[in-house]
Amino acid sequence: MKLILDGHTYKYELESLANMFFHENKVHVVYEKHVGEEDFLYTFQSVLPDGKISFKVASRIDGKLREQTLQKAPSGKDTDRFCEYHLCRMLYLQLEEATGVSLAWGMLTGVRPVRLIYRYRERGMNDAQIRSHLNEDYFVTQEKIDLLLETANNEKPILDLSRPESFSLYLSIPFCPSRCHYCSFVSHSIERAKKLVPEYVALLVREIAYVAPIVKSLGLRLETVYFGGGTPTAITAEQLEEIICAVEAHFDLSHLREYTVEAGRPDTITLQKMEMLKRKGVTRVSINPQTMNDAVLERIGRRHTAAQTVEAFYLARQAGHKNINMDLIAGLTGDTLPSFCSTIDRVIDLEPENITLHTLSVKRSSRIGQHSKEFYLSEHRRVQDMLSYAGQMFREKQYFPYYLYRQKNTIENMENVGYCKPGREGYYNVYIMDETHSIIALGAGGVSKLRRPGETLLHRIFNYKYPYEYIQRFDTVLSRKDEIVKFYR
Repeated sequence: MKLILDGHTYKYELESLANMFFHENKVHVVYEKHVGEEDFLYTFQSVLPDGKISFKVASRIDGKLREQTLQKAPSGKDTDRFCEYHLCRMLYLQLEEATGVSLAWGMLTGVRPVRLIYRYRERGMNDAQIRSHLNEDYFVTQEKIDLLLETANNEKPILDLSRPESFSLYLSIPFCPSRCHYCSFVSHSIERAKKLVPEYVALLVREIAYVAPIVKSLGLRLETVYFGGGTPTAITAEQLEEIICAVEAHFDLSHLREYTVEAGRPDTITLQKMEMLKRKGVTRVSINPQTMNDAVLERIGRRHTAAQTVEAFYLARQAGHKNINMDLIAGLTGDTLPSFCSTIDRVIDLEPENITLHTLSVKRSSRIGQHSKEFYLSEHRRVQDMLSYAGQMFREKQYFPYYLYRQKNTIENMENVGYCKPGREGYYNVYIMDETHSIIALGAGGVSKLRRPGETLLHRIFNYKYPYEYIQRFDTVLSRKDEIVKFYR
């Protein structure tokens, strides 16, 4: 689908909006006046002699032509935002009519919609005014507005704990038992990459030792530690403990609010690993089944069963872990509404402290993403019923939403939400998604995001993406970390 921009440069929002309707036919943006013979989306803006702005949106979808014009005097100080909003609104309404699809999040395209609640409240808007604005001006459903308001209320106290000198530490263990078909992360099969692991662990320990004195010299305060991947428990208990001991030896953990390790795949979990994590001070672990349907697990490339998930959960409990997260995905290939509801019920029966519910996002670098058009055509389903059921059951069982974000290319353009029991919020999840304070990332694929107190712009420092690159160019990895000092000073 061709998206034509004529007389303006509001590419990002218009393209993001159009792509929400055309997953299987990505929008191609051009700057021209000619529409051509094929289907198109045309957006036009000009300033009239009387100062009003003239807008036009036209489209041809499946051969049917639609057209709308508008003339309106600018309001407010930000004319660009005014113009962008009206073009997006006109395009949204036209696409809604042409496709017959009404999006639950309406025109909102951003990753972090909860920030809108904070922004509106800072302007003095009450919740009733916010609700009216989001529904009438942006077409967000009341159900999603409820979710936004509740999430903002639960998330804000966590954000307020962060201080100007706060930072979080992320450590990447990019190895997994196998690669899930929906996965786009840098993760290597532990079977194929096993020979890389000892050297990778040794170099990660060196990176820890190099970075710790830097943050100490800057007076930074470590708030949360998060081991991610990949699957950190894919390596041996001894290798994982070596990295944890390095963190303990080099960083000041006296102000730590949370220490998370993603155990992730149930087939990597042993009692020895769970006991070691507990003994070393880890306060939160993740056991991520994604689904409790064995047939779906097989279809997405998992090598474990739902029974192994339950067994792994009880091993963690046996080792003394009292803050366990479980990740689930709505919209997986082959899953049905009854099957998904069964997954929700079975996970709730285990009584984990956290449940994170994702909507499937089809990434181009994933195995599913290589056939995205066929996937959307064959697997397109209404996941709203799945999410609605989950939200209802979570509330009944006293789980509340505490962080929320959206990704591109999700089925039905839905959201990812972290739910938890009272007082069991995942602090790192809030800080990384809100970009509250600096996140210093170590290991392959790690991206440090540095933020100065009082500023919103981030400075990123990239580690090499793949383990073999990280190993081969490790000296460069270390030298890049010197940018932390330059950034703060």
